[in-house]
Amino acid sequence: MVKLFEKGSIGKMKLKNRIVMGPMGTTGEADGGYNRNAIHYFAERAKGGTGLIITGANIVSTKYEDRPCTELSNFHHVDRLAMLVERCHHYEAKVCVQITPGLGRMVFTDPFTPPYSASECKSFWFPDLKCSPLSVEDIHYLVDKIGFGASLAKAAGADAVELHAYGGYLLDQFHSKQWNTRTDEYGGDLRGRMRFTLEAIESIRKYCGGDFPLLVKFTACHGVPGGRELEEGVEMAKILEEAGTDAIHVDVGCYEAWYKAISTVYNKPAHQIQAVKAVKETVSVPVLGQGKLSEPELAEQVLEEGTAYFVVLGHQMLADPYWASKVKEGRFYDIVPCIGCNECLYAGFSGKHYYCAVNPLCYAEKDYMLPEKNKDKKKVLVIGGGPGGMEAAITAAQRGYDVTLFEKTSRLGGNLWAAGLPTFKHDVLKLIDYMENKIHRLGVDVKYRKDSSAKEIIKGNYDKVVIAAGSTSLMPPIPGIEFAVPSTDILTGKKPAGKKVVVVGGGLVGCETAAYVKEAADEVTIIEMLDDILVTANHSRNNDQALRDMLAERQVNIITSAKVKKITANSVIYEAAGKESFISCNTVIIAAGYKPNDSLADELDGKVKSLSVVGDAEAPRKILTAVHEAYHAIRVME
Repeated sequence: MVKLFEKGSIGKMKLKNRIVMGPMGTTGEADGGYNRNAIHYFAERAKGGTGLIITGANIVSTKYEDRPCTELSNFHHVDRLAMLVERCHHYEAKVCVQITPGLGRMVFTDPFTPPYSASECKSFWFPDLKCSPLSVEDIHYLVDKIGFGASLAKAAGADAVELHAYGGYLLDQFHSKQWNTRTDEYGGDLRGRMRFTLEAIESIRKYCGGDFPLLVKFTACHGVPGGRELEEGVEMAKILEEAGTDAIHVDVGCYEAWYKAISTVYNKPAHQIQAVKAVKETVSVPVLGQGKLSEPELAEQVLEEGTAYFVVLGHQMLADPYWASKVKEGRFYDIVPCIGCNECLYAGFSGKHYYCAVNPLCYAEKDYMLPEKNKDKKKVLVIGGGPGGMEAAITAAQRGYDVTLFEKTSRLGGNLWAAGLPTFKHDVLKLIDYMENKIHRLGVDVKYRKDSSAKEIIKGNYDKVVIAAGSTSLMPPIPGIEFAVPSTDILTGKKPAGKKVVVVGGGLVGCETAAYVKEAADEVTIIEMLDDILVTANHSRNNDQALRDMLAERQVNIITSAKVKKITANSVIYEAAGKESFISCNTVIIAAGYKPNDSLADELDGKVKSLSVVGDAEAPRKILTAVHEAYHAIRVME
């Protein structure tokens, strides 16, 4: 890993390596300043060896919209930002503060007030709201505030600022013909549409001086009909370089195709790389590239081939703050993988701080630290080797306990195998590899093909018993259900699917199963009772978009508001809109949900010293709930 750990520079800013933590939103105090959790969160990534940390967007004024995350508009925001910068500097990481004039049509916090934008257009999150165009005076006000906000970042000790001009947010709305229909000096041709951004660059130079490093993150192509094409993106990069930008951070996508901007489990590695390469071949300033580059060998290759000058990692840094140091030490096996679930994003857009499904300490680095190892060698029994069970075993071993894990099958992983075996979800398999490896390195006593009886467990006199037995597929009482197979049997390869397939259930599992079997089947149909698919998925919009687009591309048929009445050996009979119909098929797959494996819980209740039921054994939910519940069940042990 030679290139990753070469020194680099952006303007006069010297960097110890080519690894960058990308900008991601963080919560702040009521006044918009950074809070203590955010400071610890960034410091942990600096401690982990990252060369450059780019903060999430700091809005420079709330005159036109609510702050989305943090704010940098007045003197009183400086002190906590200074604390953040100082703590990162202790680990020789540099800090670049991202600043924004706002989100425009992408405002997601206020469903009642029409946002401002470049022109009149629909709000993305609240389509009933029409945006009002910013006046020329408004633009001038924001331009000045951008320069002032940058000066506050500089006063706080930041090493650079990055102008937030991408992703369909306010500045990018001005850049794009699909949202900017102005006829004044801030519309028209490309330079007119970029005028707001170019004046913002001038304002930053005015307030901060010509030597203060300035990055601009922009969208090279939107990837949607009517959006920016790469040819125009390359021209924009040239203009940004001419304007005196010290580095260009390349982005792809917009919220209409959000998964092209923020990676999901469904994206292929390096999915933005062609845009990055096109910009890198056009400009002479350093180019930052992103887009699912978290495999160390791939990140190194991108630098070796000269596709980018810096590699930017986003959600991978949430999953493992120590990615850089682990790569440097050759400990690839110990990297906690990002599984592309975007629970982090889902939490942020729900008004919470970022959570990470596979890292319970994300944004709680101090609050959720494990206590020091106990001198008492407590005995812990974990029942079940899925994500919850593995996390409980790992955490208990890290606390110094004597840990035994009972797994009824011949391998660890539980339902992660069904989740990760589809060709487009192999990121999940990396989590199994990581957790299984960790379990064995920590010396957990794993007993495979081990069924658990309450009598044996009680006799073991354990200090703590964690039931993480997972869940099994629910088979609804439909006449002819014996002709159907559960989705887990298909996903894990226990049973093959035929050429004409019907999937009963259009939730997350049903849709993923349908997309997967369509790779070999001639015809696949989803039948869903509700009026749309993925209604119960409770996942981030970008994951939803990616999966829907995959189903459309693979030509999966979808029937909604329909109830299956009967299954036969070669057909499914269903009712929709008061009319009974049938589909001929040779495989019927049931994806109607899961039921918890919780029988032991009642038998052990009150009969062991301490009992916790976690993950799907409590109620079928997500990887996040399994991992977090298991971690905290052990963390709070006394």
